[in-house]
Amino acid sequence: MKTRITLLIATIALCTVAAMGQVINLPAPALNDTATLKYALENRCSHRDYDATLGISRQNLSNMLWAGWGFNREDKRTAPSALDRQEITLYVCTHQGTYRYQAEDHTLELVHKSDIMKLTGKQDFVENASINILYVCDKDLSASSEMSAVCCGAISQNIALYCASTGLKNVVRGSFDGEKLRQVLHLSGAQYILLAQSVGYPANR
Repeated sequence: MKTRITLLIATIALCTVAAMGQVINLPAPALNDTATLKYALENRCSHRDYDATLGISRQNLSNMLWAGWGFNREDKRTAPSALDRQEITLYVCTHQGTYRYQAEDHTLELVHKSDIMKLTGKQDFVENASINILYVCDKDLSASSEMSAVCCGAISQNIALYCASTGLKNVVRGSFDGEKLRQVLHLSGAQYILLAQSVGYPANR
């Protein structure tokens, strides 16, 4: 119960800052070095039954986004991209709004104040996840559509392994209305949504 209250408070704190239209400075990533790669691989799985009452702490979100697509060197990232184009941008959707992950500054920028969680997928469970991540590709930067898909897959697997190492659950999805989401988020003509990923805590823990 204490853990649930703590997570809900952390989520409320995140949403309060976002509601003010400010850029959210994420804490420095602090990954748990006691979780082995073997443990993460053994526990990686797709999950579709989430506890809608639980949010993700700002620290967990920081760790997850850095693991997925952060900078681990001066200008290089935790996942590969063909010709180093870095054409993928992560959009983090919550019930309080949608944020763009700015990896250079390790910040979240509010881009949409309304709840679009239901729009991020065609399955009912997407509304119960703590967050839904949208993988937005800029085809003007991309070396090719095939290589952008490879980059997207590498990022989503990084996030899946991070989730497995911490008790979070996730599932990657291709079932969503990409054109409607593109319009709602005011993406450019060169941008399109390549993949979605739901993340949260399992129901009946």
